Amino acid sequence: MRYEKADNLLQLAMEMQAARGGLSLSDIEGKFNVGRRTAMRMRDALLRNFPQAEEVETGDRTKRWRIPPGTLDRLIAFTAEELAALEAASRLLERDNREGEAAELATLSAKLRALMKPDIARRVEPDLEVLLEAEGLAARPGPRPRIRIEVVEDIRQAIMTCSKIRIQYRNRRTKKVNERLVHPYGFLHGHRNYLVGWHENPKANDFALFALPHIEKVEISSEPFTRDPAFEIDEFASRSFGLFQGEAIDTTWRFSPEAADDAAEFIFHPAQQLERQQDGSLIVKFRAAGDLEMAWHLYTWGSQVEVLEPKSLADLVEQHRVSWPALP
Repeated sequence: MRYEKADNLLQLAMEMQAARGGLSLSDIEGKFNVGRRTAMRMRDALLRNFPQAEEVETGDRTKRWRIPPGTLDRLIAFTAEELAALEAASRLLERDNREGEAAELATLSAKLRALMKPDIARRVEPDLEVLLEAEGLAARPGPRPRIRIEVVEDIRQAIMTCSKIRIQYRNRRTKKVNERLVHPYGFLHGHRNYLVGWHENPKANDFALFALPHIEKVEISSEPFTRDPAFEIDEFASRSFGLFQGEAIDTTWRFSPEAADDAAEFIFHPAQQLERQQDGSLIVKFRAAGDLEMAWHLYTWGSQVEVLEPKSLADLVEQHRVSWPALP
């Protein structure tokens, strides 16, 4: 058996132990990016090598298999690369003002290290230090808004318990603080951090974004709310180019031949269409809201991009098209 096949088999075994409801053939196909025949061979190999595996009663036609908890405990170890990835994720969260989640990942990392045998931990530690130093995440500069960690923690608790919250919210323009009754659904993180929630108000009664830095205080209500099963935060986010919601526009950008390869590596929008032109330039088309956020991003491309439509966005960008020096 080739090494990668052995790796996949062990990974599949760990996945089957971790999945309480078991894994189906479709799950194996998706997790390992393989076809149905390969998924069947992987399942059969696992059942031969791990006779403890059992079929899960699901009550439907889809068959699922799992490995009982504890079966693989002595086979599981943690590499320096895996621990470094976890530590890097913690640092990224902390850098993005998500201190609560960063602390939880840091705690998880400490628990995993505590489970490691002393001799293995001694071998892994030097490699881990090298990998973390190479990431350079902690020292990466950049502006970020201040967010009260207690605000985020209270909102997360309300999200998990489906509890309404009353927030003291500061208006960006007037600076006046007003109370808002909100059904919290989740967060959107980018260059700014927002709470996504249903604003319960006779003049609103709609989903809205609330900037986390502008939430002065959170009070968790004893009154629950029922989540809208049709609402999906990913779909809500995809309506806009960035975070600002509004009327969607059809937009078309043309990147110069010199910038086309770089632009082709970007995902500007999940529904974008890319068209290479004979002169080497690249046309990007998509429909989304947030022309101001589009303009902010397009400024970074300087003279290497031209907005073909709509005219309103082209007018925003045209006067700021600078010939930036080429990156090294």
